[in-house]
Amino acid sequence: MWYTHGMSTQPAGVTSPTDPESALAKLGLALPTPAKPVAAYVPTRMCGSMLFVAGQVPFRDGQMMFKGSIPTAVTVEQGIECARQCALNGLAAAKAALGDLRRIKQVVRLGVFVASEAGFYDQPKIANGASELMVSVFGEAGRHARAAVGSIALPLGAPVEVEFLFEVTAGECP
Repeated sequence: MWYTHGMSTQPAGVTSPTDPESALAKLGLALPTPAKPVAAYVPTRMCGSMLFVAGQVPFRDGQMMFKGSIPTAVTVEQGIECARQCALNGLAAAKAALGDLRRIKQVVRLGVFVASEAGFYDQPKIANGASELMVSVFGEAGRHARAAVGSIALPLGAPVEVEFLFEVTAGECP
């Protein structure tokens, strides 16, 4: 049942996937192998019913998809693709922590950082690459609060980095 401010409705066009990995498969996507940390941090941290996933950069098959700032070195379209890959990487990290993505009750927040050149103001457009994937995978539970922030540079030359906060069901984490 869908609850929005006391109402029991499901928005038009938003489905309620019971299995996030099936939803990914229907989109033609699969979870990658989770990336190993490249500095002094852990990839995830549980706190009560909240799972924090450290910032994910757009690694695909062990390589950075694109490097540099948006919009000159990396196009807006490539930036959106990078944000989507960051979201896949974040889900892979969450699955490694939880054992099963079905434990995610809702996506609470995304923090999206965009390596931006002076005068570039479309960070929200880039962030939509990650946000829209969360809704496609989790339905209404994928809608979230978000920050889309411009940065002069990001780690390893990444054009985009995304961090995640998920509310999860109780259970042991591997």
